[in-house]
Amino acid sequence: MIKFLDLKRINARYKNEYDEGFKKFLNSGSYILGNEVSKFESEFKLYCGTGHCIGTSNGLDALRLIFEGYKILGKLSAGDEILVPANTYIASVLAISSSNLRPVLVEPDSNSLNIDVNRAKLALTPKTKAILGVHLYGKLYNVNDLEALCEANDLILIEDAAQAHGACMINGRKAGNVSHAAAFSFYPTKNLGAMGDAGVITTNDDALAQVVNKLRNYGRSSSYENDFIGYNCRLDELQAVFLRIKLRYLDAENEKRRTLAQLYLKLIDNEEIILPEVDHISEHVFHLFVIRHKNRDRLKSYLFENGVETLIHYPKPIHHQKAYADLNDLHLPITDRLHNEVLSLPLNVCLNSSEIEKIANLLTDFR
Repeated sequence: MIKFLDLKRINARYKNEYDEGFKKFLNSGSYILGNEVSKFESEFKLYCGTGHCIGTSNGLDALRLIFEGYKILGKLSAGDEILVPANTYIASVLAISSSNLRPVLVEPDSNSLNIDVNRAKLALTPKTKAILGVHLYGKLYNVNDLEALCEANDLILIEDAAQAHGACMINGRKAGNVSHAAAFSFYPTKNLGAMGDAGVITTNDDALAQVVNKLRNYGRSSSYENDFIGYNCRLDELQAVFLRIKLRYLDAENEKRRTLAQLYLKLIDNEEIILPEVDHISEHVFHLFVIRHKNRDRLKSYLFENGVETLIHYPKPIHHQKAYADLNDLHLPITDRLHNEVLSLPLNVCLNSSEIEKIANLLTDFR
């Protein structure tokens, strides 16, 4: 069986460095917001090209802190509308609603699968104050057009970059640095994955960075002085140890993902299968390689019967979730169709070309 993802196998490659890092951490006696967090924040902001990086407990909390930070700064208020792609993972929308803001679901572009900028423009109302763009599956959203839309309408642009570590525009701007503020997740399955939950916020907004730096740590400005009603959303010191190690290899691993993805794109020859759109290869880090087929469930079973494990990202859209019953009546035909067609193929740095060729041949032969 070609597994979809084998985290044990992936992380085994760093075992010696992990062991050394853990011993250093253990002997440091500093376990909360210590030197490892500070060093990772410095290294990751340099990697993204931003002025600030603030470590958080996970990606969802990173998004929530951005929204709450902008509320403290007076740029957002309870009840404001935030546009967000309808086909994203539910965490994007949870961050909006848990901050007492109103998510407005926007249909994606059926080719890129990212938010449709024209539909976002049509969704604007006087209550719209921000757009949460998502680099879904590792492909940058339409940065130039979304930035232009936000600038023309005085909107805050926020990135959900949870799946796009290292994705880069042809002009060199990276995910995390194509908005007013960005949230990353380092969930273990990500391109840059921790050994548990972890996340960061990146931004060039000095005021926002100052606020969220306090919010993540009980809202305090010093040990026993609190400026805001805050949270405990700090990046764990040990996770920072692991992330610093893996960050050194991120670009090389993304390049291998691109190489394997290009092999899929070259070898899969089936007119009934819709392959991922790739305009500029650097703008996609292939966190997931997602194909589409009108008989997705039958294709999934066929691949499993022939020794290939696949997953669906995501089988049930947000507007059909019980948690968002108030959105259940929305008519979003593009989103509904995509959720019935998408299928994620194995793609990770432990796979080799022969495994990709086997999967591609099976897909080519599927009828």
